[in-house]
Amino acid sequence: MAHLKIRNPKARSRQRRKYGQRKRISGTAERPRLSVFRSNAHIYAQAIDDVNRVTLAAASDLDAEVKGATDGKDKSDVAKLVGAAVAKKLQEKQVKAVIFDRNGFIYHGRVKAVAEGAREAGLEF
Repeated sequence: MAHLKIRNPKARSRQRRKYGQRKRISGTAERPRLSVFRSNAHIYAQAIDDVNRVTLAAASDLDAEVKGATDGKDKSDVAKLVGAAVAKKLQEKQVKAVIFDRNGFIYHGRVKAVAEGAREAGLEF
């Protein structure tokens, strides 16, 4: 893939998977795309309306409401809290369903925990 300027082979592979997935999914105002990004230290989730190009809600482990509840928890438990936080923000905007975008990451571990946390908080996938 000549258009990918990423030299790290792992990152390049993730970008390739991400582009393939994004060809198939798109968020709307009624059913936004719940995109998850995972770094080694943090986890972020945002609900995106691709039609209007607007982020409807976002949460991360750096937010004050999540950060206060992370004492003594491992990364997967924190990711579950992030999923619940973004679900709560979406429900305040009367959004009940989302399309899950794993962003090229494997659906396992912290990415899966975000999805589980959002489902337990009332979002439909």
